Amino acid sequence: MGRSIHLISEICGLIDFYGGRDTLMEALCCSAKLVAGLQATRNPDLAQRCATVSSKISGARATLRLIDDLPVFQYSLEYGLGEGEPDRLTAVLGVMSNMVDLLFYPIETVCWLAEHKVLDLRRKDAWNYANSLFCALSAYLNLVRTLRRFSLHRDTLNRQDLVSVARISLDLLQAVGSLPRGNLWGGKLSTFQMGAIGTLSAGLGIYQILAARRMNK
Repeated sequence: MGRSIHLISEICGLIDFYGGRDTLMEALCCSAKLVAGLQATRNPDLAQRCATVSSKISGARATLRLIDDLPVFQYSLEYGLGEGEPDRLTAVLGVMSNMVDLLFYPIETVCWLAEHKVLDLRRKDAWNYANSLFCALSAYLNLVRTLRRFSLHRDTLNRQDLVSVARISLDLLQAVGSLPRGNLWGGKLSTFQMGAIGTLSAGLGIYQILAARRMNK
């Protein structure tokens, strides 16, 4: 009974703030996609239902990101030119990452409006491609910047740092996999593989949040 209450408490702790809720929704979304890919030939009806669930949750996450533009803009202003970074290269990577994010969110908003027929875009595929491309660029710059930071503090790395690298690497793998064919491994990963990558990434994200909460207690 005590373990059940503790588990419920941990889940409620995740739901209580935006980052935890989004990570939990990501886990549910990708888990449904994983099952859809796994059951594609064995049970097509179940696979279709799971694919629908995954799509709906993904859409809900995209809708919640419509209000992320302002916080991203505020963070970019506070970050400035990366004066607080350990060296100039890390600062340059940080500024580039912020610029990509500042472009990504408005583009995603335009794609969302087009998807729901609020806007009539003539080149909808081009906008969707740009959306996926900036998502992949953001993940790539985030990974490079993280690796650069860790290389400067290699003597103080811990398990959480390794988990961060693993998760960001999975995010990059998934982001590039969402690109159309002809872009590295874009379009070459199966539904099962994409679901597995996303589920593992979300699982690591949940672990990071719970571990940080325990450390702060």
